Amino acid sequence: MRIYGLITTAIGIALFFVLKPIGFALACVGLAMVLVSWYGFPHKPSRGELAFNVVNVLVLGVLAFSTLYPFVYVLSMSLSTQAEALRAGFHLVPHEVTLTAYRMVFSNPDILTGYLNTLFRTIVGTVLTVTLSCMCAYPLARKDMPHRSMFTFLVVFTMLFHGGLVPTYLLIKNVGLLNNRWVYILPMCVQAFNVIIIKNFFQDIPESLAESAAIDGAGEWRTLFQIYMPLSKPVLATVSLWSAVAHWNSWFDGLIYITDDRKQVLQIFLRRIVVESNTLLLEKGIVNPDMTQFTPETLKAATIIVTIVPILLLYPFLQKYFVKGIMLGGVKG
Repeated sequence: MRIYGLITTAIGIALFFVLKPIGFALACVGLAMVLVSWYGFPHKPSRGELAFNVVNVLVLGVLAFSTLYPFVYVLSMSLSTQAEALRAGFHLVPHEVTLTAYRMVFSNPDILTGYLNTLFRTIVGTVLTVTLSCMCAYPLARKDMPHRSMFTFLVVFTMLFHGGLVPTYLLIKNVGLLNNRWVYILPMCVQAFNVIIIKNFFQDIPESLAESAAIDGAGEWRTLFQIYMPLSKPVLATVSLWSAVAHWNSWFDGLIYITDDRKQVLQIFLRRIVVESNTLLLEKGIVNPDMTQFTPETLKAATIIVTIVPILLLYPFLQKYFVKGIMLGGVKG
């Protein structure tokens, strides 16, 4: 079966340059046959098992391709010249590669300012979110805390009801956070969902550890920061990832509360460029640009890639904690 799969894949690749849809379909079928035969079975497979696995690999392959294709297409567009970007047809690898769009993006002072503000809110906001959420979850996880059920209900209540945009804006205005970078961080420091997840994880830690620490003279602060938090790396990594992604992608608070461009985050400039098609923000970033080396679409694509790559780099380092943190923190009530 592996040989037939390799032959089918080769035929599909050859046809791809002539009849792209048919060639792509044949290549997918061939790869599915190769993968199924590669992993093998502990017994001689029946035709039904082979058919199921081929269909399974095909469906998952198509889903994976449909997920990766937009990213690959935007990356290809960002590296394309004007002629390549305007070329019709299905293409993932540009024939002519240029970095003009990226030079224009990184030469623009607004983009660099947005980058610094976004890094500030993501790093500081994530650290504060994890720390304050743990401080809120720790007493709720202790069975000896008075009125623990009532306080837990109050935390959950905030997940169901919200004051609304106008009261929130008036509150932000009255506390003096308008046009202040801390408006990105302080309102998002403690999220009820994160507190519940961390609380459930803390409840799985044996209370005998806290009792032993108390016997040795440790206070509640030391018990939290030196016993509970080090033992909770999976859930802390999960909450850190959630918080970092939320801060990095957030733009609405900057649109509502910030009017000074020096304090705007990267997502606001991305919105102006992509949604409002305001590429003049980038065209001022380089002197005498070669108009044959970029188009407004390549500038938009380069901005998107520059925006999403940093947060994508976090996933490989936190992936091993992600599933474990959700499962252990979300099961116990």
